[in-house]
Amino acid sequence: MLRCVVRNEWAILPPYQSTLTKEQEACMPEPVQLTTFGVTEIEAQQALDRVKVRDVDYADLYFESRTSESVSMEEGIVKRAAKSVSQGVGVRATAGEKTGFAYSDELTKRDLEIAADTARYIANSPKGHSTVPVPTQRRPTRDLYPIERAKAEVATAERVALLNEIDAEARRYDPRIKNVMASFNTEYKVVLVATSDGTLVSDIQPLSRLQITCIAEDRDNRQIGSFGGGGRVAFAYYREENRHLSYAREAAREAILNLSAVDAPAGVMPVVLAGGWPGILLHEAIGHGLEADFNRKKTSAFSSLIGKRVASDVCTIVDDGTLPFRRGSLNMDDEGTPTGCTTLIEKGILRGYITDKLNARLMGIPLTGNGRRENYQSVVLPRMTNTFMLAGESDPQDIIRSVKKGLYAVSFGGGQVDITNGKFVFSASEAYLIEDGQITKPVKGATLIGNGPEILTKVSMVGHDLKLDNGIGTCGKDGQSVPVGVGLPTIKVDEITVGGTQR
Repeated sequence: MLRCVVRNEWAILPPYQSTLTKEQEACMPEPVQLTTFGVTEIEAQQALDRVKVRDVDYADLYFESRTSESVSMEEGIVKRAAKSVSQGVGVRATAGEKTGFAYSDELTKRDLEIAADTARYIANSPKGHSTVPVPTQRRPTRDLYPIERAKAEVATAERVALLNEIDAEARRYDPRIKNVMASFNTEYKVVLVATSDGTLVSDIQPLSRLQITCIAEDRDNRQIGSFGGGGRVAFAYYREENRHLSYAREAAREAILNLSAVDAPAGVMPVVLAGGWPGILLHEAIGHGLEADFNRKKTSAFSSLIGKRVASDVCTIVDDGTLPFRRGSLNMDDEGTPTGCTTLIEKGILRGYITDKLNARLMGIPLTGNGRRENYQSVVLPRMTNTFMLAGESDPQDIIRSVKKGLYAVSFGGGQVDITNGKFVFSASEAYLIEDGQITKPVKGATLIGNGPEILTKVSMVGHDLKLDNGIGTCGKDGQSVPVGVGLPTIKVDEITVGGTQR
């Protein structure tokens, strides 16, 4: 079993179980049936028969039904309220390194056959005969986000009331808050995967996010602050302990703080990254480079480095899709594989990559349950779930005290990274000077410039205060967006180039 530290507590993650006790089985939701999508098991098998022929190694059908709702407010006025419903199927065939893919938003027998023939043709496989077993329904082995549909669905009036309270709370924080922008988004997705090896597995995936941005003005000085949260949680989560109001105050606090921020210094200096959302730097500058497709194609800075040192010995990084209610968590990935906790870097040594079925097979490495897609119209790619560095042994205050002159980065805005060499640029939305071991003035305009693999080797201290982000992350890759989580304890990087605005 693998141990992962989350919020300073040991969470022991059990291995995947193929069977359930009677008590566990009684508590699990009923599997989604093919008839939910208007398709019979015979029709699904016939579609797989058409696509899984001769030199096709693997084929699957990905059925999806999604209901998305959003409400946004600006200047105290509801600017947008929308609801969309989509349904369809993606058909995939893999032959060697080639992938044939087609999709249809019509779920008739004829449309399934056309999509199957198209996928087979793209994979460049001739017609032939291959026996596909009858898909057998596999019961889910866990439910990381047990939310009833009734609790996931929320009346528009309740959403608007929530946003109105947020607007009032943010303005109440300080009269210099001149505008508040808030949005609340929900998604309820039902997926079912039928594979050519006879597996039929399903999942129901709720998702929600509350995002707030405040604009503060003081004469000619105009600054913004943002905060939010979410996960695979119901609407009631945001009202518990007035969580939505604390989000509003935090966004307002950051905006007001930035009004008094001084220009950031420039140069090479020690940087302390706070716990939580700064883990986005790990995700972008390092995590993408550990996705198997880039390494199979030798375009990653981490290609062919399994078993070699890529970071200092205080760094252990995992990707964990099994954390309950987290934004990046999944009972199964979009290929029907149960997610797991994958050790990517252990005490500085590269241990593994993030894989989907195609790349795991071609590379001869373990399947990690990270095959993901944006929707039924998208191909599967190896993607992160919740990626974070495990807690270390240092006291966060000792980490700050160890810095004579440097930067303390609490939160980040946008950033860019080049997967081929790991070079990145990230903008800090909240940062402070560290002077003589003390956090002093807030700064603005700070950017961190560096190389992901190189930065890992310069991590000298890791705090015992691991914190996961609040559940707002969305990752983009090859034009596809999927929800993810990040996390980090307080860490010290001995040297990073800081781009600043100080003259």
